[in-house]
Amino acid sequence: MMRENPADLAPELCVLAGAVLGLLTGIFLPRARQWIAAVICAAALVAGLAFTVIASRRPDLMAFGAFAVDPLTHLTRGVVLGATVLVLGLAAGPLRGHARETEFSVLILLAALGTVTLGASSDLLVLVAAYLLASIPGYALAGFGKDAPGTEAALKYYLMGAFMGIFMLAGVTLLYGLGRATSYEPLRQGLAAAPGAAVTVGTVALLAGLLFKAGAVPAHYWIPDVTEGAPPVVAAFVTTVPKIGAFTALFRLAAEALPSTVDRPSLIATIATVTMTLGNLAAFGQDNVRRLLAYSTISQAGYLLVPVAMAGRAALAEPALLFYLAAYAVTNLGAFAIVVAAGRDTIAAYTGLARRSPALALALAVCLLGLVGTPPTAVFVGKLLMFGSALQGGYAWLAVVAALNSVASVFYYLRWIVPAFGGPSGPPVTLHRGAQAVAYTAATASLALGVAGGIALTV
Repeated sequence: MMRENPADLAPELCVLAGAVLGLLTGIFLPRARQWIAAVICAAALVAGLAFTVIASRRPDLMAFGAFAVDPLTHLTRGVVLGATVLVLGLAAGPLRGHARETEFSVLILLAALGTVTLGASSDLLVLVAAYLLASIPGYALAGFGKDAPGTEAALKYYLMGAFMGIFMLAGVTLLYGLGRATSYEPLRQGLAAAPGAAVTVGTVALLAGLLFKAGAVPAHYWIPDVTEGAPPVVAAFVTTVPKIGAFTALFRLAAEALPSTVDRPSLIATIATVTMTLGNLAAFGQDNVRRLLAYSTISQAGYLLVPVAMAGRAALAEPALLFYLAAYAVTNLGAFAIVVAAGRDTIAAYTGLARRSPALALALAVCLLGLVGTPPTAVFVGKLLMFGSALQGGYAWLAVVAALNSVASVFYYLRWIVPAFGGPSGPPVTLHRGAQAVAYTAATASLALGVAGGIALTV
């Protein structure tokens, strides 16, 4: 069903209104009261979540001929908006009283809006616009600290994004010329009659931009430097939230726009294999916890590409992607929340954390073992579904590769966990209460999702 009713975009309009109202409010507030703008932005996100719940109970439709309102969109909305609320909570302590606190909140909301639009786009032109909206605020956020590492991170982030964006635009242009349409359904029909080699070239170019947002090989180079150089709260955001829209956009493209003349499953499966393997291998030698988490997010991108490769081949592909995205979001944000709470960047600095803060150490273990896929965490259920989709789609070798990579990842996560629960207690540190609350919330959510998902699978 196709409609042109702005009410169908109520969650997105809430986020946009929150960004505008927050910016206007912040202009007239003194530095000590900039938190009011952040509260407005958070309220807009909560309102968007409420409208998302209402929209999820209605039949699927196509808004304005380019914005799909279906389960993929509902999941994207819910996870992006919920994760962004956690990021604003994570920023409450470190950024309280900052001269540009309002700018931070507004940029976060605009990037989240772009991410939701990216996942819901059903037209190539809207996809490109969403890519820009999801990317440009992130470049500014990466350099938010205005220090040398942040400036370098922002420059690398921008240059990689612009470079991949050029390939993406070239791919859109080529596919439009071949398929004579930008809307996914007619584009698929048009591309089916086009030369296969040309369609493949256009597809690879188009995927470049989305792989950049997803943090997958070969567009992953920005992630370690941005994660280490940007403020920790920004690192938590850019390694979590934009990925959600990128993967739903990749899945929608694979399922709705690309014809069978392109060997899409083999192409994406190959990228997934290289991505998860490179991420894990690079993480082994990291002593900086932020760089370790950066390479961890790259490996997670490889796992998330597995259901994307199986789109249209396995019935489990869509539920696997949707559940894994939600599981990854809460778990990864929880890990970064612990880094923000502790204010330490080296593994050695976490020695004896369990003696100083047992609850935080427990949350660390839950989140890191959750990223491995240890039961009963949410990522465990997500990986089970991911393995099932690969087997169902006839790619048993890909499931084996993902399983081997999951086992290998245990070792570098344990390099962080073991010192935290052993050794002498380190020097006392001041823990950020807001970040602790986010860490505990995320760890609890990871366990709750895992238990609920496990129950659902057995019913």
